[in-house]
Amino acid sequence: MGSSRPKVGLVLTGGGARAAYQVGVLRAIAEMLPDPGHNPFPVICGTSAGAINAASLAVSAAHYSEGVRELERVWSNFHVNQVYRSDILGVLGNSAHCLFSLWSSNSERKQAVSLLDNSPLEVLLKHRLPFRGIQRSIKSGALHALGITAWGYTSGQSVTFYQGAKDISPWKRAQRVGVPARIEVKHLVASASIPFIFPATKLNREYFGDGSMRQMAPISPALHLGAERVLIIGVHKTLDDLPKRVQVTGYPPLAQIAGHVMNSIFVDSLDVDLERLHRINKTLGLVPPEKLKENTSSLKHVVSMMISPSEEINDIAQQHAMALPRVMRFLYRAVGAMGPNGSTLLSYVLFEASFCQALVDLGYADAMRQKDEVLEFIGIHH
Repeated sequence: MGSSRPKVGLVLTGGGARAAYQVGVLRAIAEMLPDPGHNPFPVICGTSAGAINAASLAVSAAHYSEGVRELERVWSNFHVNQVYRSDILGVLGNSAHCLFSLWSSNSERKQAVSLLDNSPLEVLLKHRLPFRGIQRSIKSGALHALGITAWGYTSGQSVTFYQGAKDISPWKRAQRVGVPARIEVKHLVASASIPFIFPATKLNREYFGDGSMRQMAPISPALHLGAERVLIIGVHKTLDDLPKRVQVTGYPPLAQIAGHVMNSIFVDSLDVDLERLHRINKTLGLVPPEKLKENTSSLKHVVSMMISPSEEINDIAQQHAMALPRVMRFLYRAVGAMGPNGSTLLSYVLFEASFCQALVDLGYADAMRQKDEVLEFIGIHH
């Protein structure tokens, strides 16, 4: 990397199947680069499904475009049975385990309580990701650091497990810490364990769940790991106006309530963190330059850019709902996820090729429309 280029951090947010959108954006960036093998993101941070994309990029950081192509191959051929068991025996067996755990009074015999069994995801990750490649990327200089965030159920802390250059120091802030680690499958599975839907994963001393939970500052890990500016790839359409107030005709289905819970986990904290970042930048802009030089606090101006869907992903999910296996259609219909009011929940769990490819295409188109801005942001002048 040229010395004049800024150290750009890539922040990949959570969002279940919606993370396919990120792959389309990454593909577009690969096509924009004058050197397709060059990794434009020396700092890569991921949460939930974004953690899986982040780790995949880190493994192949020395060959960026090849890594993106591999990611697209996986997402464009996805089926739910690669992420969670969707056969009738698997669904019923997992339900039985849940009931046993809820009824059992013996805490040592309790089973993991979750709607779905995500053991196929662990198998897929072990098969597709050579984790030794992360350290090779760091050693070659193609990667400065990878950060994977998960949430501790016991401590209540947002923990970023990071693997990177030796000069990176652990950090500790209110309810969020950075811990050096050798990133493995278990870190990705833990980060992507959506509460109630997938079981928690034990790391070290405690059980961890989806990293998006209570992640009050999702941009912060990238800055701690050395990023000088951050590119965020979101998974929800930015609303220009407040939603319209409408007269309801009935009680909201379970899926509609769950969808709002998902949005509060995956969406709201990023919006708040971006607003806080812009406010700090604006405040620092009012400080005279000579005073800023005397500033000994950790506050500094951070340039950021966000690429997010130009279309409602919920609407796209509805168009591809029938791609789900029959057993899952029955299950999701029972909770109201197959109707228009449940499409938000559906969009998080619809790991099917047609839906994922539609999101990849959308991400590619959205990024290409901002080509000049993206290239300038990552420090490439053409």
